[in-house]
Amino acid sequence: MHTRTLGQGLTVSAIGLGCMGMSQSYGPNPGDRADMIGVLRDAVDLGVTFFDTAEVYGPYVNEELVGEALEPVRDEVVIATKFGWQIENGASVGLNSRPEQIKRVADESLKRLRVDTLDLFYQHRVDPDVPIEDVAGAVRDLVEAGKVRHFGLSEASAATIRRAHAVFPVTAVQSEYSLWTRDPEPEVLPTLAELGIGFVPFSPLGKGFLTGTVSTTTTFTDGDVRGGIPRFSEENRTANQALVDHVTELARSKSASPGQVALAWLLAQQPWIVPIPGTRRRERLEENAGATAVALSADELADLNGVADRIGVQGNRYSDAHLGLVGR
Repeated sequence: MHTRTLGQGLTVSAIGLGCMGMSQSYGPNPGDRADMIGVLRDAVDLGVTFFDTAEVYGPYVNEELVGEALEPVRDEVVIATKFGWQIENGASVGLNSRPEQIKRVADESLKRLRVDTLDLFYQHRVDPDVPIEDVAGAVRDLVEAGKVRHFGLSEASAATIRRAHAVFPVTAVQSEYSLWTRDPEPEVLPTLAELGIGFVPFSPLGKGFLTGTVSTTTTFTDGDVRGGIPRFSEENRTANQALVDHVTELARSKSASPGQVALAWLLAQQPWIVPIPGTRRRERLEENAGATAVALSADELADLNGVADRIGVQGNRYSDAHLGLVGR
């Protein structure tokens, strides 16, 4: 596995692993915890060193899972987690990035992850009730205390990134980015390039759609977030199938999978971009890791760069309520 460098010199594997789906959001959770621990350790064996979790995943149980699985290889990996939600009775009830909350969450995440220092600590969503300068200052305090190494933001606007970075250097910004979600391109990516901040795309495979494994006949089970996302309505899946067909045709010509082409496209955008596809299966880990060996020509990249505009993408990537939480 190749490595890449995010901001502030943080070096990680070129492909990371998003761990959320091991505990929530994609239908029934895996019944055997040991299986998921095995997948996490398999990822390390494949060269993955960058793992993404959050206190709100579960809540809490995903951090506990990641902590147990990676404890034996702690010195070989970078673990990112997140703060920013008010969690009550096992569910998030709103945002909370007050400095005292950030510091409390850090202490609890340290315990669940079984580490002495949080490698990368993201604000999960920008809290309009707390100035970003106060958030950055709280994380700076945690860094000075030795509890956190690096500061990150998720789904933040370019203006917010600049304000935070002026108080304490931002190492990485995490937002949704893929062949069918291009929102960061006009403002966020140029800002990151200017400031020397890394970018970590989540849902780089379009929540599975870009792999070709989701079709108009797919039925989403209870607990699968895609059932409530407009882009995954049956009508929009039908309209968006043309984009996947295009990627699949290119993948076939390269003896690769559609998902590998989608990841290779992301890797080709900038050397400081590190996607974090999620999976519960070793075979998908191997497939995703193989994307680093898929070479795309200048003509192929140019074709893919324009494919969404030519073909079109139908449906919002979030519900209206969730869209209100991003891009602040």
